[in-house]
Amino acid sequence: MQHPNARLTVRGRLELVLLVDNEGASFRAAAAAFRCSPSTVFAWVGRWRRASIAERLSLACLRDRSSRPHRQPRLMDPLLQARIVLARRRTGWGPRLVAGELGIAHSTVWKVLARHGRSRPERAGREPVRRYEWPCPGDLLHMDTKRYARFERPGHALTGVRDRTSAEKDARWGYQYAHAIVDDHSRLAYVELHDDERAQTVTAFVERALGWFAAHGILARRLMTDGAWAYTRNRSLADLLAHQGIRHLVTRPYRPQTNGKVERFHQTMSREWGYGVLYRSHRHRQRALRYWLSHYNERRPHSALGGQAPISRVRNLCGQDT
Repeated sequence: MQHPNARLTVRGRLELVLLVDNEGASFRAAAAAFRCSPSTVFAWVGRWRRASIAERLSLACLRDRSSRPHRQPRLMDPLLQARIVLARRRTGWGPRLVAGELGIAHSTVWKVLARHGRSRPERAGREPVRRYEWPCPGDLLHMDTKRYARFERPGHALTGVRDRTSAEKDARWGYQYAHAIVDDHSRLAYVELHDDERAQTVTAFVERALGWFAAHGILARRLMTDGAWAYTRNRSLADLLAHQGIRHLVTRPYRPQTNGKVERFHQTMSREWGYGVLYRSHRHRQRALRYWLSHYNERRPHSALGGQAPISRVRNLCGQDT
């Protein structure tokens, strides 16, 4: 692959041939000016002079060509190549097994598969991205949890220092669990750190979160979670949602993108708050959460909101100010 700053890029080759053809420079003088050999100058000038007008206008004559030979008299018969590719597609075998079935050398099978782009199994096609957004704040809330390790001093991932003592290695500081709820329309977020993700903790967190959203004028209608037992087998949570008339939606297994807004929020929070700042301990990190969350909700530009902060959509509930 050609380096973008190389002297003899396509534009550089054009300057080279014009120096010879238009300005009358000799091959040696042009080679000295462009720090290449006279044979290189001869090759590019010759290709330029033999090119048609269309090739010169498109600069196709000055682009790199394939190193593949024009003739390959010993190339394998196309029908046999097709048999090799078909055996690979039918069985999914590697070159050795395909070679054993067809009675062909392993190296030959490998070259044929590489030539046809079949060296590796075909990747399953990715589903098209399906974006959605509910029209008003509170129409849908996304909830999920992410854990963060406790620590008494910064680790080597941020400091680069690997001098932990044996006592520190044996210590089990445990984890803190960041419970988060994000509004689908405004991306307004509410987060709390807890020592666990049990049913009682989840229910108490949701009750406080609903009160916080209500204080901002957002009345929840739906709540989406994954299939964790703390969400789906939590009777106290079901009673709370039923009492407030909130419908509980559960994502399909192995489909985290359905709950993608809170998943993406956790990525942002990890990058900017969890691991983007050097903290002395997990307690300092915990104290910094409310300041970062306030910045996220009220001042941080959000790309999905046209560069506005999430609070900008809360102040104009359902477009009341427009």
